[in-house]
Amino acid sequence: MNHTILTPFENLPYFTMAGFRQIAGEAVVEDQHARVALHRWVKAGHLIALKKGVYMHRHFYERHGQEATFSVMVSAIVLPQSYLSLEYVLQQHGILAEITYPVTAVTPKNTRTITNSLGTFVYRHIQPAYYRGFRMTDAYGVPYAQASLAKALFDYLYLRSLPIDMSPQRYHLAEELRLNLDEFILSERAEFAGYVADSGMAKMQNILKNLEVHVWRP
Repeated sequence: MNHTILTPFENLPYFTMAGFRQIAGEAVVEDQHARVALHRWVKAGHLIALKKGVYMHRHFYERHGQEATFSVMVSAIVLPQSYLSLEYVLQQHGILAEITYPVTAVTPKNTRTITNSLGTFVYRHIQPAYYRGFRMTDAYGVPYAQASLAKALFDYLYLRSLPIDMSPQRYHLAEELRLNLDEFILSERAEFAGYVADSGMAKMQNILKNLEVHVWRP
């Protein structure tokens, strides 16, 4: 089968094996035939495998791979029920030190790390009650969700192992974690405090108190 049959997918961000079979029609008789053909085209460099049964045409990658929203779009394709958060969002806002992080997201599904030829995508499990605080947008027609800055900070601290004793006299949270939190505006601090209050967790309440003593002084 000639790889030119893939031409209809050049302008699409991704396609599935079912979509391929629909285009291929009589040229593909069964799933096994489709899998063999797609596998060969991945090895030949015509396609990129995003995850099992999901592919991207090489031409789409070559046109868009260096654009700012490309990786976040791939993250949403790999695991649709997730939202960008944690280190990825905090780094975007200059909260974390200048270190390169993989694309990080939060999901009510199991924690997992998925690596393909386009990068590494980390998904951390969070309780369904905390699966909120994000806004929806899209890239190349693919919808994706991204946490607000306050929610990304909440997720980051909620999921991080921290000392039991976080009394401000003994522990400077922002300094220890190298968090640049001075630029949080009042509305973002209030939003963070709202998530803490809703959680009812002593850990998060101690974190908020620590930040208010050392960073967010009235």
